[in-house]
Amino acid sequence: MRAAVLTSPGPIATRPLQIEDRPGPANRPGHLVLRVKACGVCRTDLHIVEGELPLRSAALIPGHQIVGEIIEGGRPDLPTGTRVGVSWLGGTDGTCWYCQQGLENLCDAPLFTGYGVDGGYAECATARADFVYPLPEALDDLHAAPLLCAGIIGFRSLRVAEVQGGERVGLFGFGASAHLAIEVLKFWKCKTYVSTRGESHQKLAASLGAEWVGSEQEKPPVALDRAITFAPSGDVVVAALGSLRKGGVVAVNAIHLDRMPQFDYDKLLWGERQIRSVTNMTREDARDFLDLAAKIRLRPKITTFRLEQANEALMAVKNDAIDGAAVVVP
Repeated sequence: MRAAVLTSPGPIATRPLQIEDRPGPANRPGHLVLRVKACGVCRTDLHIVEGELPLRSAALIPGHQIVGEIIEGGRPDLPTGTRVGVSWLGGTDGTCWYCQQGLENLCDAPLFTGYGVDGGYAECATARADFVYPLPEALDDLHAAPLLCAGIIGFRSLRVAEVQGGERVGLFGFGASAHLAIEVLKFWKCKTYVSTRGESHQKLAASLGAEWVGSEQEKPPVALDRAITFAPSGDVVVAALGSLRKGGVVAVNAIHLDRMPQFDYDKLLWGERQIRSVTNMTREDARDFLDLAAKIRLRPKITTFRLEQANEALMAVKNDAIDGAAVVVP
């Protein structure tokens, strides 16, 4: 099979992913072999490729938003030919305190797709059979791929922020995840306020029904009940915090922040405002979100790239050069 392989992390401009011919994956008990039909590109992939998250193996195939067709290892409820999705959380130990408490997203020994094990920037991939999700027919391959992390994690972010129907919700940054979250918020009859850089992102937010759209330096015109940050920037977290009403919540949707600046506790956090991090996702989040996405006919805005263009896809994500999500198609 062909695959985009990372052996030496570095700036994406140096094209650290190399296209190689590799043996196809061998099946193992409890796993499935998939023919990859599409793989969404996530900012976490960029953190891995550029070395902000340390490489865990000598050679890695990134990619964790996989739409694939089962070609080996099927079972009665998931026969060969079934179309399934794979997300960032590729497995848990099931025995630690967190798993036993229903908090598998905080597992002490998690397995991450495209980081701890090879992912979907390839023609084939393997996945644990208990961590794949049958995909509703309403979701086609290309538009389902970004839902499998950007969508699920955005949905979990709304849950972590405890968003209630009809509330005023701020989205800080408007990339792959936020442009899906806004559709869920519309379904919940929330009013959405978007702060983001880039004219094209601002236009996209407005076209999707945001109540207000401003630059990253502008403050929403009303006090927000909830805010979600999507940019890997501590400054953005502080800006979101400064936009909250008393008792409001900021959910930080980022696996990595550049830094966390000092801020004025008395002005920004006092009043029972809260900052919460969003960590991974659970299988329940995935199932609930995919059901909802099919129900509301959620259709991400996408730009496709060939496997040979994996570096270019990540460059586009880094530079905010596309609206919506990037998808690699082997």
